[in-house]
Amino acid sequence: QVQLVESGGGLVQAGESLTLSCAASGSIFSIATMGWYRQAPGKQREYVATITDKSYINYADSVKGRFTISRDNAKNTVYLQMNSLKPEDTAVYYCNAGVVSLGDYGDYWGQGTQVTVSS
Repeated sequence: QVQLVESGGGLVQAGESLTLSCAASGSIFSIATMGWYRQAPGKQREYVATITDKSYINYADSVKGRFTISRDNAKNTVYLQMNSLKPEDTAVYYCNAGVVSLGDYGDYWGQGTQVTVSS
């Protein structure tokens, strides 16, 4: 059983910063990939950023240069530092993790945390 717990969402003004965190807990041998996705009202969930266990990082073009993803392997936690936030960044942000547990691999999602950027 694996659970992802997110925190850090909130309401900010355009141009300000916000940092999200997501901690994975449960039966975890390793986490291959951790990442963030977001879903705005009326839109499909979209990719934001991912980081692997070897610290290989990818970003969506829309956030590249503004967002920074990082992870603390000892804490099984992934972070998303969001700078220069724009109103179009407003969405529910979901944590994702690919977890190896007891010889099995599973893709897990957090409950989502609301990020609202006002102009």
